[in-house]
Amino acid sequence: MDLYLKGKTAVVTGASQGFGRAITKELAIEGVRVFATARNEALLHSLKAEIAAAGGVEPVTFIQDFEAPEAPQQIAAAALVALGQVDILVNNTGRSRPLDVIGAEEEWRAGMTLDFDRHRQLTQQLLPQMMERKSGVVLNVISSYELRTINASAVAKGAIVVWSKQLAGELGQYGIRVNCLQPGLIDTANIRRFFTDEARAAFAAREIPLGDFGAAQDVADMVTFLVSPRAKYITGTVAVVDGGMRHHPF
Repeated sequence: MDLYLKGKTAVVTGASQGFGRAITKELAIEGVRVFATARNEALLHSLKAEIAAAGGVEPVTFIQDFEAPEAPQQIAAAALVALGQVDILVNNTGRSRPLDVIGAEEEWRAGMTLDFDRHRQLTQQLLPQMMERKSGVVLNVISSYELRTINASAVAKGAIVVWSKQLAGELGQYGIRVNCLQPGLIDTANIRRFFTDEARAAFAAREIPLGDFGAAQDVADMVTFLVSPRAKYITGTVAVVDGGMRHHPF
């Protein structure tokens, strides 16, 4: 199926590993010129080589610590210079931040800064040129935020969902779509820290109807569809990629 993405441009944050790496590669293979930003120069360099080997469009790489106060402005300015215009923004950067019930104030501030404020600020930097052209897509990669333990990142991701729905309501008149993608348990380095092989198998057998954790490629496939013109009537929603793990009592 042609996703009509060839010739489009995109910014992907947290692009050097995990979801961001898989998303960048898949978009590049579909013909998108990606501005891939992260703080790890070596991983960004290897990503560029990996995309070249796969026959994708060579990405523009940009080394930037997303937590830095100047990051949104610097990323947006460099992306617009490199790409001319930004058709797609994938806000992907994030880090789980579990806290005690009485959490340290600096940890709360850091969690909200990285997982909400920087995404909002970067989006606001890039929205004017989308609004002027009456075209654009914003895709926010979130996380499982309905937890029974305190996690500053989850609170920030919950805020991202509410903000995204509000943006979708405001920006539809400009032809701009805004959605979120909520992964379940995906086999990445971040998740492997918490599960032994035995614990993973037991958890998956008990909680995931499809029987195992997902792969970063599963997330990338859904993101690529949602940012494509094939999803032109989808906005203001949260797409879940979790193998059926999430459930509600009847």
